[in-house]
Amino acid sequence: MNEQGCVTLTLRHAVASVTFDRSSARNAMTWTMYEQLAQICTDLAARGDVRLVTFRGAGGQAFVAGTDIAQFQDFQSGDDGVAYERRIDEGIALIESLPMPTVAAIDGWAVGGGLVIAAACDFRIATPASRFGVPIARTLGNTLSMANLARLTAAFGPAVAKRMLLLAEVLDADQAAASGFLHGICPATELDASLAAFCERLLALAPLTQRVAKEGLRRLASVNLPDGDDLVRQCYGSADFRRGVEAFVARRVPLWQGN
Repeated sequence: MNEQGCVTLTLRHAVASVTFDRSSARNAMTWTMYEQLAQICTDLAARGDVRLVTFRGAGGQAFVAGTDIAQFQDFQSGDDGVAYERRIDEGIALIESLPMPTVAAIDGWAVGGGLVIAAACDFRIATPASRFGVPIARTLGNTLSMANLARLTAAFGPAVAKRMLLLAEVLDADQAAASGFLHGICPATELDASLAAFCERLLALAPLTQRVAKEGLRRLASVNLPDGDDLVRQCYGSADFRRGVEAFVARRVPLWQGN
């Protein structure tokens, strides 16, 4: 078994399918997986024969359950957090800037970095068992970059984003759909068929219109984004963050002290 997991790409006609495959860890992303995802997105952006990209997780338990927390044990300072968030921003931006429509098929957990990946897609279809959140106020004591805060606010609205980030609430599929985050909910047994039908609907429409509309909306959403490195450095450089990582790896509840 590959402990680092992998991100795979398959092509069928005009549809590219990207799969996050580390089911033993609910597809939590390793550095290797992030690198593979970035390369896949770079390659897809240069292809003229791909009209649509789907993203999904292997195993039926999760889309992506965030980043593998054990990797944070090597962090020494807030600058490590800044470098990490920039690295994540670059990868998420590659998904967001793909010139063709993107669809996330979600069955299970889409939390932390997994929620951000789903939010970077244009559309999302989920099963009733799916869950959505960024419970870092309960688990790690870190934060998101300004770009990812903007993505979540755009996807859910500021009130729900605050519930996720300040209260560590995890939404069920119905709550995510009510916020407009999901295009639809279907039984797990019908996810493949629902995804295929939705892809056919997208493929029947004008690709140039889709491309330029998507890019125009991306530019509007990212204009004048403020710098937030000081906020990232404050969290990742804190003793609370180190406590959070240690507690998570040891599977115990962290004792926050606010420093």
